[in-house]
Amino acid sequence: MSTPFPFTAVVGQDDLRLALLLNAVSPAVGGVLVRGEKGTAKSTAVRALSALLPEVSVVAGCRFSCDPAAPDPSCPDGPHEAGAGAARPARMVELPVGASEDRLVGALDIERALAEGVKAFEPGLLADAHRGILYVDEVNLLHDHLVDLLLDAAAMGASYVEREGVSVRHAARFLLVGTMNPEEGELRPQLLDRFGLTVEVAASREPDQRVEVVRRRLAYDDDPAGFAARWADEEAAVRARIVAARELLPQVRLGDGALRQIAATCAAFEVDGMRADIVMARTATALAAWAGRTDVLAEDVRQAALLALPHRRRRNPFDAPGLDEDKLDETLEEFGGPDDEDPDPDGPGGGGGQPPQSDGGPQGGGDTAARPEAGESGQSQASGAQEQQAVRAAEPFRTKALSVPGIGEGAAGRRSRARTEHGRTTGARRPRGTLTKLHLAATVLAAAPHQRVRGRSGPGLVLRRDDLRQATREGREGNLVLFVVDASGSMAARQRMSAVKGAVLSLLLDAYQRRDKVGLVTFRGSAADVALPPTSSVDAAAARLESLPTGGRTPLAAGLLKAHEVLRVERLRDPARRALVVVVTDGRATGGPEPVALAARAARLFAAEGVASVVVDCESGPVRLGLAGQLAGELGGTAVTLDELRADSIAGLVRDVQGTHGTSRRAA
Repeated sequence: MSTPFPFTAVVGQDDLRLALLLNAVSPAVGGVLVRGEKGTAKSTAVRALSALLPEVSVVAGCRFSCDPAAPDPSCPDGPHEAGAGAARPARMVELPVGASEDRLVGALDIERALAEGVKAFEPGLLADAHRGILYVDEVNLLHDHLVDLLLDAAAMGASYVEREGVSVRHAARFLLVGTMNPEEGELRPQLLDRFGLTVEVAASREPDQRVEVVRRRLAYDDDPAGFAARWADEEAAVRARIVAARELLPQVRLGDGALRQIAATCAAFEVDGMRADIVMARTATALAAWAGRTDVLAEDVRQAALLALPHRRRRNPFDAPGLDEDKLDETLEEFGGPDDEDPDPDGPGGGGGQPPQSDGGPQGGGDTAARPEAGESGQSQASGAQEQQAVRAAEPFRTKALSVPGIGEGAAGRRSRARTEHGRTTGARRPRGTLTKLHLAATVLAAAPHQRVRGRSGPGLVLRRDDLRQATREGREGNLVLFVVDASGSMAARQRMSAVKGAVLSLLLDAYQRRDKVGLVTFRGSAADVALPPTSSVDAAAARLESLPTGGRTPLAAGLLKAHEVLRVERLRDPARRALVVVVTDGRATGGPEPVALAARAARLFAAEGVASVVVDCESGPVRLGLAGQLAGELGGTAVTLDELRADSIAGLVRDVQGTHGTSRRAA
């Protein structure tokens, strides 16, 4: 086994290290979600923590790591007799993003369960992680149903496997740690709330700190064992401090004054439910124990709030997590109680919110009026006309549902119909590979005609492998929503562009809720640009949209061709994810020879491939040319005005974006 990078050698990242250590002291805190840019020692710190955890005593031969002092009465390998056990290091188990449900929770042999009545169970990663660490890198990319299973187990301390009336339960108590890069997409708010603490990490901008990071990393890569040996004393000291804090934890007193501050802080930041109060209380208690104190002080409550509340406060999907520290200090001061004072400021209370220190840095590893465009006023305008300053988006609104027709097989989401592992049962088929969802009625029907030939003599059903049938289920998938936005001079009127940005922002909010990937192509002047390649981070798309300038000619064909190229590349990366192209324009095309005909030919490329599309018609004024509707016809899609896009409008409901074929083809 490779030598992990020492935890105490991680440079800086105080909040990250402190949050991990607090969970090591008190696993009841509920785990840590680490958010930050790539290359900021997120994974390094998590992997290094496992070496600091005390050894655990387990029942010999138990696959579920039962504690010999108090064995799990429902352990599938039990019952166990209480007594001496074997000691082993605490495990750190990694959950891959592409793991299956069976790999996470374990697999039950349905064939043996039905034919023999035997609960043959193969443990999954949740069983391996019991009494250790379960680490999920890029947790925001994990399929939603796996995240649900994971967090349910973390909350209940047990894992349940239910298959056609046959069930297995085993203990699953672990320290849950997830890392993510927010640029690749966010977790749903209800899932964020299930992580006890969250920390934001970023690379240091101080040259001296960055030098120290590089120096230590190079030394470790050259000689991992030798580097770890040089930090052995520091590692041993922290390990001993964790053990001491665990022993002290039951003696820590959480006074009424601290409880008032916790409750007042959660109320001031309008967090939902009571989980935040409980997590803050547990975190503040762990902070006191880590500092060697038996009383929770105001400084512990403040630090607990900074770790437990940023991801729980009410915010819009595109707002970054964080707390107003001035507001936090005012709340703590207002509700401070007489038991908040440290009786000995120079005693053990000092440094309660600080992890073991190391030198170095924080990681281991005015507006102008729009000018008319040529073709609008009859006056020519150069393609490089003056760029107009970006305008703010209008207030977003709830949009009507846009979906891709047909049935896909993409990643789980909430937009279009798809064959999924979770959803309503629509039929049965022979299993391809491991059976995961048994269709009991179809299995019985397949086996029934052969019972006499198989020599059935008792009440049991004689089953063979060929009799098993996999249930086919229909749910919803997430799509790639590719926005193609006209930013030319014809869209540059301030009020008009503000409304356009508001509409696109509304569609982005809808994409966030439906778990879509999004991309953004803009066109103006003489070319089109990929403002944002396809990503799960809709807040990144919102940021690019907000700063989008306007002006110049309308190279509509260039925008469509650029979008077509983006889709071609994305099909190679994710062939199962179907696309929905949303073209936001007034339909005008100018610049170059035969711009209208060229745009029509580009649009027909989408129609020929059956790509679902919708044109958001931004044309305004008493006289309308209907060019956006013509473009929608060439695309084989649907045109909808800005007013019709609103969910509460009285216009006809846009249910499906029609393609050129009755059923949508998979993007391949």
